[in-house]
Amino acid sequence: MSTTAGKVLKCKAAVAWEAGKPLVIEEVEVAPPQKMEVRVKILFTSLCHTDLYFWEAKAQDSVFPRIFGHEASGIVESVGEDVTELVPGDHVLPVFTGECRDCAHCKSEESNMCTLLRINTDRGVMINDEKSRFSINGKPIYHFVGTSTFSEYTVVHVGCLAKINPLAPMDKVCVLSCGISTGLGATLNVAKPKKGSSVAIFGLGAVGLGAAEGARLAGASRVIGVDFKNSRYEEAKKFGVTEFINPKDYTKPVQEVIAEMTDGGVDRSVECTGNIDAMISAFECVHDGWGVAVLVGVPHKDAIFKTPPINFLNERTLKGTFFGNYKPRSDLPSVVEMYMNKELEVEKFITHEVPFAEINKAFELMLKGEGLRCIIKME
Repeated sequence: MSTTAGKVLKCKAAVAWEAGKPLVIEEVEVAPPQKMEVRVKILFTSLCHTDLYFWEAKAQDSVFPRIFGHEASGIVESVGEDVTELVPGDHVLPVFTGECRDCAHCKSEESNMCTLLRINTDRGVMINDEKSRFSINGKPIYHFVGTSTFSEYTVVHVGCLAKINPLAPMDKVCVLSCGISTGLGATLNVAKPKKGSSVAIFGLGAVGLGAAEGARLAGASRVIGVDFKNSRYEEAKKFGVTEFINPKDYTKPVQEVIAEMTDGGVDRSVECTGNIDAMISAFECVHDGWGVAVLVGVPHKDAIFKTPPINFLNERTLKGTFFGNYKPRSDLPSVVEMYMNKELEVEKFITHEVPFAEINKAFELMLKGEGLRCIIKME
């Protein structure tokens, strides 16, 4: 048992005091883990667009003060009551969604949308007692998606931790706990392109390039990237993208351009932007008879998907996915093994690294649209 188990820990955390304002490195108190909870020492974390979105809080209400962060790697420091799967010293990836293993979703082979631990961006407390484990001078600092990895120590529900190979380099695999796995799984687990097939990827950010990497691993012969930024094509080639389309370069809808390029449409498409027009294009660009489109991007809550029903009757399939259909505890360790076996190339997703004290630089890079993933080293 660790010497700090059961005690309140003091550590540094990057606190967001209000929307859109730079994070402030503060000394916070981190309470011990309660029932079914684990306290984790974070080693590396990275910034994902979801953190940025809720930090800006332009389109939705967000709870402040808050500790953001959800892509990370760490080591178990101590465990709470009834935690049997993890022990201090275990290497883990915290995940924004979970796997309780008891609900109908967890027992289903098809779903990863755990009833108990499904992502909840509004909740700023732990589900066990509706309280935060973080405080400054006795005042609560709120959690974010159950992970809050922009802290040297955090408390996470055991169902939101994937135990991984202790030999995996933590500064690399930390990026596998959100966006990249979301894109990768959308292709490998949901779209399931056959070897030699054609795949269109809408949006060439980190998630889209994860989807492209999935198409490369599946042996797709044509991977068509669709993005408004021409500069993204060069980078995307590293991920197996063979052709590029900027919709702005054409007067006709992009789905028609793709249909002409591919003799009737691509075999599979994966939409990673959340833009409703891109979603419709991604569906309408797949081939009749066998084409499958997979939606990954999260649209505006009022967006409406419109397409002629004949597109379905002509045997096109539309699917949605959440976290690439990966169950965090059961499946994420195997994604790490794909990297360890040199199948999945993680390094090319990592474009920047900053020390924890300079975490705001990671936000500046993302706001400028520079790079894919910026690793934040906690020590």
